[in-house]
Amino acid sequence: MQSKASTVVEYLAQQAPDRAASLQALREVILANIDAGIEEGMQYGMIGYFVPHRVFAAGYHCDPKQPLPYAALAAQKSHLSLYLCGAGCATPAWTDWFESAWKAAGFKLDMGKSCVRFKSAEQVPLHVVGEAIRRLPSALYVQNYLATRT
Repeated sequence: MQSKASTVVEYLAQQAPDRAASLQALREVILANIDAGIEEGMQYGMIGYFVPHRVFAAGYHCDPKQPLPYAALAAQKSHLSLYLCGAGCATPAWTDWFESAWKAAGFKLDMGKSCVRFKSAEQVPLHVVGEAIRRLPSALYVQNYLATRT
């Protein structure tokens, strides 16, 4: 569900304590692994990680006023979500690695094209999320994104 929160802290404060703790755990992993070309803020009613206009001036093709979405964290009605926008334009090798690493860590993967669904951070191999973020730095993400736009 989309939040009206204007800051990440406000968004987390709106969540039940257990859900906020799970989102915070993933947030810490993302923040520890993103590069300087990605920023955190609120985007589309979720905690967003995006390539700002100062790095990629064109912005998001669906709404060029928005910075290019990279990842997001959200509390949905029945689950929590980790959106890895880069998965939609990543190479098959990245996708194969992600799915294999997740499963090799002993966790069940409930994933759509770029949305990983889970109930709590205990269902997420945080080290795999961190590595996934490191494997898709902002410059490579923008390169992959542009390749899918042509």
